[in-house]
Amino acid sequence: MVIIGVEPPRSRVKLTLRYDLPDPPDPEAAGGIADHAAAVLSAQGIEAAVAVGYGPGALVTPVADALRIPTPLAALEIAEIYRVEDGRYWSYTCAKPGCCPPQGTPFDIADHPAAAAMAVPGVPVLTGRAELAATVAPLTGDAAESMQRATRHAEEHAARLVARVARCGHRGSARRLIATAGLGAVAEAIAAARRGDRVAGDHSVAWLTVVLRDLRVRDDAWARMDPAYCDAHRLLWTDVTRRAHPGYVAAPASLLAFVAWQSGNGALANVALDRALADDPGYSMARLLRQVIDGGAPPSLARLPMTPEEVAASYDDLDEDMDEEPSGGDMDDDEVDDDPEEDMVDDPYEDEDWGA
Repeated sequence: MVIIGVEPPRSRVKLTLRYDLPDPPDPEAAGGIADHAAAVLSAQGIEAAVAVGYGPGALVTPVADALRIPTPLAALEIAEIYRVEDGRYWSYTCAKPGCCPPQGTPFDIADHPAAAAMAVPGVPVLTGRAELAATVAPLTGDAAESMQRATRHAEEHAARLVARVARCGHRGSARRLIATAGLGAVAEAIAAARRGDRVAGDHSVAWLTVVLRDLRVRDDAWARMDPAYCDAHRLLWTDVTRRAHPGYVAAPASLLAFVAWQSGNGALANVALDRALADDPGYSMARLLRQVIDGGAPPSLARLPMTPEEVAASYDDLDEDMDEEPSGGDMDDDEVDDDPEEDMVDDPYEDEDWGA
């Protein structure tokens, strides 16, 4: 069921909601859909809407009936409710055979002006939600195996970095080391995307996915999602989400969901959140975005949480607190690297032999 909220003076589309039809039919679930839609539309100040149910009458009709029940939010009017199936449509509000015959009214969208307007080169019109979900689906075959090897190598490299400070007794040091290695890589990936370049090589993508597990790095990337570059960011995080190995999908998929919401693409945001939460059901950023988007929050609220500088300052404060609490264990002074970060280089793999 798709519900389109419109506003005057020309019934311009302001908000679109999409719901899965309860299958098997469930009056209580149908009523829940109607109540949620009415609440979201009214909260946005929308007073008129059109609803279109796609599928057999046995599934569409219970929801259509629930939408037709007068709502306590009297200012909202569902002006028209249609059902669409097999190239025909039926109206739930018109009973005139001459206008809306019982066998349905045939239609063909191929020559419709809207179809022509949407046929922009490079922007394909997808046939349904399954095809949209496929655009963020994980890689398969040889490509997936290559990413698995690259991710294992990236994990090993990260473990070596952490091992440099494992004996120093300060919990914040390992966090800073991974952040130092990751922040530059993520910033460069974002800059490359804005130039129209793709992140090259599985090892580079694997390293991004590993360092994005660090919340400082993830939050820094989040703070750089300037809506002026929505399209570039969408391509970047779609690519990384698809190539991410299981266990590393939640962060890039959540970032993809955020930039999709920024651009008003709620359908893409939701399929990205599906991938994030399938990878990590408790991932807080994904759960927060799902709650906000399900509540019908408009893209204008998709503001950046902090600036990159504010993110850095907040984590610096956290590290100072952690450094004040030694993690235990006596050690000789000559066992401690006084400043492990001095060993870091711009390219975390500069000294690695990547082979082919």
